[in-house]
Amino acid sequence: PLQLLQPKPIPKRSGTSQRKPREPQIARSLIKEIFSHFVKMPVTRDAFKIVEKCSERYFKQLSNDLEAYANHAGRKTVEVADLEVLMRRQGLVTDKMPLHVLIERYLPLEYRKLLIPIALSGNKVVP
Repeated sequence: PLQLLQPKPIPKRSGTSQRKPREPQIARSLIKEIFSHFVKMPVTRDAFKIVEKCSERYFKQLSNDLEAYANHAGRKTVEVADLEVLMRRQGLVTDKMPLHVLIERYLPLEYRKLLIPIALSGNKVVP
């Protein structure tokens, strides 16, 4: 006797995806904007790809170090002091070059206002 062919049931997906979560990435446009600010000359695509990879690795290492400093201090939150210790270890912050001087020198005014309470411009104090 002939039997009717039954379609195989399709397993239903649960609400979660089976894909492996991707790591967040820094926007290419942001890396390009920052890099072009300091380089001031044309850069080939191959060279820029290397700059992107280096930037990704640098920020990944930076975040791992800051996380380790906070964990070592028994905290779950990274604080400004952690960043300052890291920058001291890298030789960026010294007794002659404090963190707020680096902020004033390299960041635009809108970021300076967020990071330091009073942004200095030459001899004038701008609240």
